[in-house]
Amino acid sequence: MIYVFREVAVNRDPASTHPKLSRGEIWRGLVMKAENALPFVPGLAKCDVVQRSPGSLVRDIVFRGEEAREKVTFYPEEKVVFVRQSGSIDGFIVNEILGEDGDLRLRFSFALQLLDAPSGSAREREFREVVEREYVKAVDATLDAIRKMVSSEHQSAR
Repeated sequence: MIYVFREVAVNRDPASTHPKLSRGEIWRGLVMKAENALPFVPGLAKCDVVQRSPGSLVRDIVFRGEEAREKVTFYPEEKVVFVRQSGSIDGFIVNEILGEDGDLRLRFSFALQLLDAPSGSAREREFREVVEREYVKAVDATLDAIRKMVSSEHQSAR
């Protein structure tokens, strides 16, 4: 099993031209990402919601050519948990909003394993390198997409 996490300060650059993001804006972005991750996750080719229920949804995705089904559970303004239900990879991914408004952080963590490769194998090591690189990129891509959304809203309000 592969464990990886990445945590970034949301409003890290005080000189940035991007608007300062609030917990609510980040949360809205994470919900949008759960419903349609294509603008948020490089390497994702498909993201279709197939079922909705209070506090969760089920979606079919294609990531790096691999089909999978995920159950997504929402913990409002705190975290979103993605649990693999089918596909060649088992495990979960968590997107968390941490801290207070003055020091908000976004943490993505995951625990994944290839179902058809032994732990510690060369195939698992190669998988870790690729997946770690791709999932870590998703943190920055998610924040960039949320910032664009909020900037667009601020411009429309003018």
